[in-house]
Amino acid sequence: MAATLDNVAPLSRCLPLSPFSFIFILCLLSSLTLNYSFSSPDSLQNTGNSANGQAGLLPPYDGLYLAGVRAYFAEEWEKAVEYLERSLQTRAALDRVKRSCLAGCALDGFGSEAAAGGDSLSDLKFFWTVLRRAECLLFCERNQLEPTARSAVSEDVLADFESRNPYNYLQVAYYKLKKVEKAVSAAHTFFVSNPNHLEMKLNLRNYRKMKGVKEESFTDLESKAHWFQFDAALLSEGQGDFLAAAEHWEECVRETLTAINECRALCEGPYRYHGEESHLTDKRDLYQSTADHFLQVLSCRQSCVSQVATRPGRISAVEDFLPSIFEHLHFTYYKAGRIDKALESVRTFLLFYPADEPMLENLQYYLQTAGGAAGQAVTAREEISAFVNQSLGEKKLLYFGVKNLGITFNDPDLWTPESVIPESILEEWRSEKDKRRSEKGEENKGDQADFIEGGALPLPGVSVSQDSLSLNGSLRSVLDGVLNPEECGAILRLAKAAAASGDGYRGRRSPHTPHEKFDGLTVLRALRLSQEGFVSQLDARLFFDAGERARLLLQSYFNSPSPLYFSFTHLVCRAAVPGEQEGRVDLSHPVHADNCLLEPETRQCWREPPAYIHRDLSAILYLNEDFEGGNFFFSDLDGKTVTAEVSPRCGRLLGFTSGSDNPHGVRAVTRGQRCALALWFTLQETQADQERKEAESIWTEILEEDGRSVGEEGKEERVAESNDPIPQPPRSGRLREGARERRRERVGWRDEL
Repeated sequence: MAATLDNVAPLSRCLPLSPFSFIFILCLLSSLTLNYSFSSPDSLQNTGNSANGQAGLLPPYDGLYLAGVRAYFAEEWEKAVEYLERSLQTRAALDRVKRSCLAGCALDGFGSEAAAGGDSLSDLKFFWTVLRRAECLLFCERNQLEPTARSAVSEDVLADFESRNPYNYLQVAYYKLKKVEKAVSAAHTFFVSNPNHLEMKLNLRNYRKMKGVKEESFTDLESKAHWFQFDAALLSEGQGDFLAAAEHWEECVRETLTAINECRALCEGPYRYHGEESHLTDKRDLYQSTADHFLQVLSCRQSCVSQVATRPGRISAVEDFLPSIFEHLHFTYYKAGRIDKALESVRTFLLFYPADEPMLENLQYYLQTAGGAAGQAVTAREEISAFVNQSLGEKKLLYFGVKNLGITFNDPDLWTPESVIPESILEEWRSEKDKRRSEKGEENKGDQADFIEGGALPLPGVSVSQDSLSLNGSLRSVLDGVLNPEECGAILRLAKAAAASGDGYRGRRSPHTPHEKFDGLTVLRALRLSQEGFVSQLDARLFFDAGERARLLLQSYFNSPSPLYFSFTHLVCRAAVPGEQEGRVDLSHPVHADNCLLEPETRQCWREPPAYIHRDLSAILYLNEDFEGGNFFFSDLDGKTVTAEVSPRCGRLLGFTSGSDNPHGVRAVTRGQRCALALWFTLQETQADQERKEAESIWTEILEEDGRSVGEEGKEERVAESNDPIPQPPRSGRLREGARERRRERVGWRDEL
């Protein structure tokens, strides 16, 4: 059950970062917020003593974390738990203290005293206010934090906490102390943020098998309230309970604004240098330094929208997160008969997109339905109006910095209006925005836009036995007769002689279930073994050619808009482990999609790495049926509702689009061995499988040395097996050795069908 943690990065503290008393900048930032409320240092004096639930000052959380990691590797489990738990609690308390001090030291209370300075020069008045705020912040933090806790922690520690690594240690320590319920919660919390962590995935699988472990123990201890409400709202919508959905969406709005404001408050930290920059080489004067730091903090504030809209464990944020909530709200209120609230939601959405035609039409409908005076009295929400105005004010300053000071700003919002963009960079901004919208549209248009089912079958003897209609889905089909029994037998013979345990699975012989053993073989490895005389060259070539048959058939049948390129080809056999089948309830391969990360709870599929987002078509070419179980099935996005099932048989080709339209899995193989060619195709030539190109190049050289053209080898021997011509791939040159070796490191460890 031990976690795999090879390296623990050293913890270090950063040197002071900014010249000219950068504390001025913290004050300047707060002077530009919308709302202020001043609390004197005296009123903040005692807040630190209760921040961590006991008398005294908050210690540095990275020191506690280091102590916990040391105790972990010393196998002092109780100490490890104590220090790791305290590090998590202290970090949360530290964030609360910082937010409290920044809010308590707002600038309203300093205005009149600044004037009392008696000097008419505006810069002295301003810096008098700055100095008072600096005094307030310093006093506040000194009364609640130890001196070392006020220093910046290393990037390594920040990364560990962002990735929830303390919970990785905690789950093992809890398990060693026989606190299984806590171990389960810690493991689940870590896994939510690291869904591709294989060891933790296996740990969770083992925890579920343990007696006495309750489902409620699989809890995310770091869950965000707005995501809980978001998921609950989607669920209620799907069930047709629109009043409940509206309540959840309302709470989601409140929690989202709270999360954004909490994130923004923590942006007012020390200046962060980039690349070779450091405080030792900083030559900027007071105003240049202040401007750069100020714009850096504004950029951080703007990025909070994306941070809050990104689920744990995901890379991409939900685009237009806050506006999309009001789209849902207008719909749910309309379905619930609350026209006044639907109208309010539409007006609020139009704060972000004032020219959105569908919403403007909705607005007119609601105004007519509500009646003249009553409809006009309904306005957009004040808190969202304030949010939009503040965001626009910050964007104006940031784009001024882009134009005149050379800063870089990645605007997280698609709704940013052109009015805040300086004329000199407007065309570049438009181009970038159009590109971003285009990329988003390509991602969201689904599989339907690229392919059309029903094209011709270019090989004789092949027939369509099931199409999308009979398979209860879209862009999925079963073609029979692609291989004959003799050809299936030849490739099975190759698999028996050359397939390696765990090939294609990073060497793991049972990557998806301990009840089955997985063997695999790639086209390049088969070719090399044939060159060395270990396997038949004819069998290795047939393996290569079978993939090309599948490519030509699917390219034609699905009317591909451009040529299909191989993304990966893998001969994979999964065999039932004798004595491990009784009472088995798992799958041979869990439900998944091939180019996006399936999230059954929300019925979404995220097309982002580590998913193979370049995949467009998937296929399986079956080789045998003399086993039990192992049926392929399609499911709904919930990962539970089976929509269609396909039984393997020799020469049967199953093809389907790789995305969210076709989640799928494989039922348990309970006896015998199931073998098939797993194939993936892409429309992007740059993503073509370089290993297959290398194999093709070697085949070409072999045949040219023998005085034959590609496709002539073994022709006489194959006439007896099949009269069908075997289509051959286009010729290509060999890769450079260095490129080939780099590519070889990447291929061979895809998830298989």
